[in-house]
Amino acid sequence: MPSRRRWLLAVGVVVLLLAGGAVALVGGLGPTAAHSRAADPTPRTTTAATSAAGTTTATNTAAPSPTGPPPFDRTRYSIDDATSIWVVVDKLRPMNPIDYAPADLVDVGNGHQMRAEAAAALQQMFADSAAQSLRLTVDSAYRSYPYQQNTFASGVARLGEAQALRGIAKPGYSEHQTGLTADIGGGGCEIDPCFATTAQGRWVAENGYRYGFVIRYPDGAEGVTGYRYEPWHVRYVGVDLATEMRTGGVTTLEQFFDLPAAPSYAG
Repeated sequence: MPSRRRWLLAVGVVVLLLAGGAVALVGGLGPTAAHSRAADPTPRTTTAATSAAGTTTATNTAAPSPTGPPPFDRTRYSIDDATSIWVVVDKLRPMNPIDYAPADLVDVGNGHQMRAEAAAALQQMFADSAAQSLRLTVDSAYRSYPYQQNTFASGVARLGEAQALRGIAKPGYSEHQTGLTADIGGGGCEIDPCFATTAQGRWVAENGYRYGFVIRYPDGAEGVTGYRYEPWHVRYVGVDLATEMRTGGVTTLEQFFDLPAAPSYAG
C-alpha cells in the first residue's frame, strides 16, 4: 500500500505541474500580452537564426523609420551678393556695388540681354510656350545703372515722382540691373496688367516656376515689394527656389527670406 500511495502522489504532482503550465500559457495570450503588443506601435520584423546545434531561434528587430526629404536650404546662395541668382533687390536693398554690371550677359532677343543662366531658362520657356501656340516676347531685360538713371528721370518727368516710384526703381535699386529679370509680353498686351488676362500671361503664371521664374511683383503685395502688380515682370531665381516658393504658397522673396517689407525707400 505505501508504494501505491507514493505512486498516486507522484501522478498528482505531475498533473498539477501540467495544469499550471497550461494556465501560464493561456495567461500569456490573454489581455495583458495583447495590451503589451498594442502599446508598442513600432513595426517589427522577425528573423530566424539557426545555431550550430541546429536549433532555430527567432529575433525581433525594429523596422527602419521612413524619412522625408531634407528641409530646403535657404542659405545655399547669398541674397546679398550681386552675382548670386538669389540676390534680393528692393527699395531697402540696393545693388552692391551700386553700379554693378554682370560679366556674362547674352542676347535674348529684341536687342535685350540677360545673364547666361537666366537667358537659357527664358529661351526654353519661350520655346515650350510657342509649342502650344503661345508666343512670348521680351520687352525689356538687363538695364545698366546709367540706363536706369535715364529711365527713372523720364518716368518722374512723365508721371510725377510719387507715381513713378510705384513702378520705376531708382538707379541702383532695379532688379533689371541684376541681369536676371525680364519684362515679357504676348497676346496683344505688353508691359501692362492686361497681360495677366491673356492666354500667354496665364501660362507664364502657371508654368514659370518650372523654368526657375517667379512673378516678382504679385497682385496684392505692393506693401511688401514696393511695386504695384506687374504680371509681366519675371525674375529668375532657379527651379529649386521657384518650386519651393510655389509649393509653400509664398509669393515674394522678402517673405520667403524673412526680410523686412520694402514699400518705400529708407530716409
